[in-house]
Amino acid sequence: MSRSNTTAVQPTHSGAWVIQSWLSFALAVGVTALGIYHLPVDGWQKAFLGMGLLFSIGSTFSLSKTVRDQHEQERITARIDEARVTKLLAEVDPVALK
Repeated sequence: MSRSNTTAVQPTHSGAWVIQSWLSFALAVGVTALGIYHLPVDGWQKAFLGMGLLFSIGSTFSLSKTVRDQHEQERITARIDEARVTKLLAEVDPVALK
């Protein structure tokens, strides 16, 4: 009976991936802000759209952090449960059960 190793090394992101992610984010925010700035509408409408853009960005960061934290908590809980089961199995004397 083999066990899977749940303590595998977490892969790290490459530098190119990190740069691409930040550039993509900056480009998306910049182009959207530029588009809002050049809209042919009143200033208060532009401010409203800009505020919506900023709230969307903040909500996106909060959501991604929450999802990451939940995933890490599930991994920790699974490792604790596995350790408990391993301890229980180690304490069982198979000869005494017969």
